[in-house]
Amino acid sequence: MIKHGAFPRQIRFLNAPITNTQNQNNSSKWNLQLRELSKKQDQFKQALHLYLQMLRSGDSPNAFTFPFIIKSCASLSLLSTGHQLHAHVIRTGCQQDPFVKTSLISLYCKCSEVDSARKVFDQSLLSFASQSTVCYNALIAGYASSSRFLDAVSLFCSMRIVGVPFDAVTMLGLVPLCSMPLHLSLGMTLHGCNVRCGLINDVAVGNCLLSMYIRCGTIELARNLFDEIPEKGLITWNAMINGFAQNGLASNVLDLYQKMEMSGISPDAVTLLGVLSSCAYIGARSVGSEVERQIELCGFGSNTFLKNALIYMHGRCGNLVKARAIFDEMPDKSLVSWTAIMGAYGIHGQGEIATELFDEMLTTGICPDRTVFVSVLSACSHAGLTDKGLAYFYAMKSDYGLQPEPEHYSCMVDLLGRAGRLEEAYKLITSMPVKPDAAVWGALLGACKIHKNVELAELAFKRVTELEPTNIGYYVLLSNIYLDVGCKEGIVKVRVMMREKKLRKDPGYSYVDCKGKIHLFLAGDKSHPQADEIYRMLGKLEDSIKELGVPKNSQRAKNEEVLSGVGLHSERLAIAFGLLNTVAGMEIVVIKNLRVCEDCHLFIKLASQIVDRRFIVRDATRFHHFDNGSCSCNDYCATNRTLLALCWSLKIIIDESDEQQETFPG
Repeated sequence: MIKHGAFPRQIRFLNAPITNTQNQNNSSKWNLQLRELSKKQDQFKQALHLYLQMLRSGDSPNAFTFPFIIKSCASLSLLSTGHQLHAHVIRTGCQQDPFVKTSLISLYCKCSEVDSARKVFDQSLLSFASQSTVCYNALIAGYASSSRFLDAVSLFCSMRIVGVPFDAVTMLGLVPLCSMPLHLSLGMTLHGCNVRCGLINDVAVGNCLLSMYIRCGTIELARNLFDEIPEKGLITWNAMINGFAQNGLASNVLDLYQKMEMSGISPDAVTLLGVLSSCAYIGARSVGSEVERQIELCGFGSNTFLKNALIYMHGRCGNLVKARAIFDEMPDKSLVSWTAIMGAYGIHGQGEIATELFDEMLTTGICPDRTVFVSVLSACSHAGLTDKGLAYFYAMKSDYGLQPEPEHYSCMVDLLGRAGRLEEAYKLITSMPVKPDAAVWGALLGACKIHKNVELAELAFKRVTELEPTNIGYYVLLSNIYLDVGCKEGIVKVRVMMREKKLRKDPGYSYVDCKGKIHLFLAGDKSHPQADEIYRMLGKLEDSIKELGVPKNSQRAKNEEVLSGVGLHSERLAIAFGLLNTVAGMEIVVIKNLRVCEDCHLFIKLASQIVDRRFIVRDATRFHHFDNGSCSCNDYCATNRTLLALCWSLKIIIDESDEQQETFPG
């Protein structure tokens, strides 16, 4: 007997009597009760209890009884009990009933006994052609849940050969198996089958195909399908929004979110997570603030996933004060919450506070993972906290049993490089238990530039370009090292290598969020409606800088422009635009996709002094707070360690979004 409220162990039905008499009225009464209990997840145990009572009362189960009781057994993953029920099916002669057989196949599949499920399928007295669609669907779903791709496809082919019709359930079992680029061609074939058979209009099938294209990285195909879906529900919008977000297409996310609102569909937590991550990506501060208000209006204010996303968004949009306020207000802080706020302080160069938060987190009993160590090590690097960083790095393995990965080693190389300990950084790389990746060698190359170590730089460049031969940033970095030491032959050599490999730098661009609208500027851009005013403002600033008597590093600027193939850098245009369109004393936040070059860094520093404004510039590595002629980075040309930490944090936010798909299915 099953005790009420206790999770059932394997139930023994073998000693219960099964009579051969069939009292239809009595069986129907039991079956009605079993059907109702099998519909509710919290009453599966009561269903098993009721079935046992049925047997003891002398009433025998029939073909209508077994689908309900087997479903309850399967939902509780009671394999041994399932074997007993299978025996009852045989003793009552119900094994050829298609619904009973389908239930048994589903039972074995859910209990990870797919081969047993196939035996049930094959032992039928009916031919393959006479097998029902539901039997095929149950076994295909079992193969899919066990990731047995070939078996599932083979069974579907057999199904088509013998002429058994497929339906939406068949597709919902097959299509998810094609969510890898390797299997995309089959997925497209299934898409074609759905179009020909009219199943493409089934909402669940359409959403399933949409998710398949997104997971395969074929965003254009996903968008084409999305546009063809006539009735888009919340799940459809969420799939496309999060697909764009996961592929870094933040502007598309914001555009689609606006269209979703116009269509009258109310967002849920999954929607808002995708939008917040995109706001963080491009620095859309005003849109992020609107989403924050929407969260409160929708009643999601206590949602931990959204709170973490808000911390991340505000930190990435330059509003560290707001990020900290949200963090402090959270009654229950998860590891992701601590990681998000530490990462925010780290990218703003406030490593001391980040390490204080890490130590505070430990006192709460939360155990750190590899991701939070990336955040704290990166924060130590930007703040020059060499000893603390080393202590945290070695504590990973000794205190927490975490094996450092390349991401942690690249942080440490950057940390030691900042401190001028280049040989120690190189020895750390050579002692790595895993092969160093491009980020590790790139960190060493960046450190060599600061300390003008040509010999080690050439070694690091050789290693990093073996791993990433088309990353132009490393060529520019080596060229500038040669420039710093006056090695003209080296500069020429780098330019020849770039010419031979036909390398071109990704276009630099910068965003400014002004009055709720994102303004984009490209390097050398003259397409903006205020272009004439912007260039006049830049001219005035450059004249004022000349009056300060600060010489421009024209040689370095010329070198970078030759290598990059661009003229005036985008962050200067964004700064000038901000000055033209904001009131005096208001800080200007600029988001740039590439690292700020040294010449532009100097220009913005001096401009902050001339116009008495605070400029906050987020480049590909960190935040730079320019105020009264100085910068929070202390003029250290960082490498990409902070970007690495940000990517890890963003992955967590997006992974949480995936988790919310189950919590908030719409």
